[in-house]
Amino acid sequence: MRKLSKLQVQLLIALVAALLFIPGLGAVHLFDWDEINFAEIAREMLATHNWLQPQIGYVPFYEKPPLFMWMQAASMSAFGVNEFAARFPDAVCGIITLLLLFRIGERMRGRLFGLLWVLAYVGSILPHLYFRSGIIDPWFNLFIFLGFLAFIRMSDTPASTEVSAPRKNIAAVLAGIWLGLAVLTKGPVGILIPAFGALVYWALNRFKLYVSIPRVLLMFAVLLIFPGLWFGADLLHNGPTFITAFFWRQMAMLSSEDAGHGGFFGYHFVVLLIGCFPASIFALQEMLNPACSPLSVLDCARTDKRERAASRQKPDPGSKPGAGGQLTTDNYRKWMLILFWVVLILFSLVQTKIVHYSSLCYFPLTFLAALQLERLWNGGKASQWSRLLMGGIGTLFALVTLLLPYFGMHPELISPLLKNDAFAQGNLMANVHWTGWEALAGVWMVVILYLGHRFFSNAQYRSGIVSVFGGTALFVTITLYYFINNIEGYSQRAAVEFFQQRQGEKCYVITKDYKSYAQLFYSRVPPITDPRAHDEEWLLHGDVDRPVYVVCKVTDVEEVAAISGLKEIGRKNGFVFWKREAR
Repeated sequence: MRKLSKLQVQLLIALVAALLFIPGLGAVHLFDWDEINFAEIAREMLATHNWLQPQIGYVPFYEKPPLFMWMQAASMSAFGVNEFAARFPDAVCGIITLLLLFRIGERMRGRLFGLLWVLAYVGSILPHLYFRSGIIDPWFNLFIFLGFLAFIRMSDTPASTEVSAPRKNIAAVLAGIWLGLAVLTKGPVGILIPAFGALVYWALNRFKLYVSIPRVLLMFAVLLIFPGLWFGADLLHNGPTFITAFFWRQMAMLSSEDAGHGGFFGYHFVVLLIGCFPASIFALQEMLNPACSPLSVLDCARTDKRERAASRQKPDPGSKPGAGGQLTTDNYRKWMLILFWVVLILFSLVQTKIVHYSSLCYFPLTFLAALQLERLWNGGKASQWSRLLMGGIGTLFALVTLLLPYFGMHPELISPLLKNDAFAQGNLMANVHWTGWEALAGVWMVVILYLGHRFFSNAQYRSGIVSVFGGTALFVTITLYYFINNIEGYSQRAAVEFFQQRQGEKCYVITKDYKSYAQLFYSRVPPITDPRAHDEEWLLHGDVDRPVYVVCKVTDVEEVAAISGLKEIGRKNGFVFWKREAR
């Protein structure tokens, strides 16, 4: 890589990212809830030309601001209303994120660190997977992280010792821009998380002021511009109703268990440890034994010696080593640990437990992992327990992807375990075709583990790092290719296909006793002009002007069957379909 210019390296990163994130984006239906939820809001924006108030089912949606849905609507304008268009913005975010990680990492510690940070991110399972989704979090996390870094640069800490006063003012403006975009993406939590991080640093700094108050005020002034423009425009056009309801909904999401997504306190610890494999293992090692701790002083000495030698050589065009040396790295490490623990503890305390709530941790987690990877790359040694943990978690992924095709071809082995869940048993009846070739994903993970064990045992860490992280990036791609359609076939395809059959038909389509957004997006519900269309009581018992289709789960069939006028028209894979004729 040294022979490549900075521009060539970035072009290569962008090309690899595009190849990993873009192909196959439209190969499977969007998943309930979040993917379909946001895509439907974007579709309704296109249908109504109401760009200020997010709507779902053509009624105001108070949970999210509109920025991400604007991106999806723009994508749908270019590619059509489909799965590819809904997921394309996150793929673009993935490309941008990897390029920024390289540039930021290079500025911190040099080109090697930037590349290792990119490798740690793209070569870990959940961080990689999220760039192939259609949810808000990749963009939201990127905006917060950029705002957090800009805040560090505008402060008076060791990480910003060589940043001049004018550049700190610019950093304050940038922090306001990025955090303002974060708020416009997902709401007040976009400023809440960085604020908690800043307060924790203040406490650890013995409550000494470490940032200029005028710069903080400048940051907040800029921050308010983006959400302020949206709030102001909506206030002028629609009054305070939406903004007020939006605020209280944000509070409810933080203070209550929402939509059945509860979980135990350590939920996100487990998600990050397993879901961010293999970077989580190296990040954990960095937390327990920092790359430049007294126990690793020889490794740091080797690294410092190489850096001094490199500084005496002709600099690589466009490549700047991190300013401030080890002092700068230590302070950035401190900030990253603060960000990691603030996010992890905050969303462990929040009663609603959803996988992507802790996804902002991916940035500091992979940063910490990259510090350890750099140490190993430069001649350090890996601990025995980290190799064992890597083998254990990797074996878990291998077993799941090896055994799932077998159980898919023999559902009778699973059915007795689900005898008390009629809906799950109905899911198993789906006509999903397993060939056995799906197990190649598991075989590939076994190969990764073998190579990783061999290289790490022989202290061939450079080959081991590339094999494990590069191999895991391909593992995600292979697993999605072989598994995602089959998983969707069990979980929701029967209902989605039923909704698709209603496209163009003048009718009402609803679900009964389970929450879904699929009937809206896949039925392509046109703008609703009759307010009675939102009234379930009228749809089920009133004098409707068109047919009403109702979908329920088999577990609720007796309750729905008791509704007069509904006629069952089919059952498939745990879903039951009903029709009520117009009167």
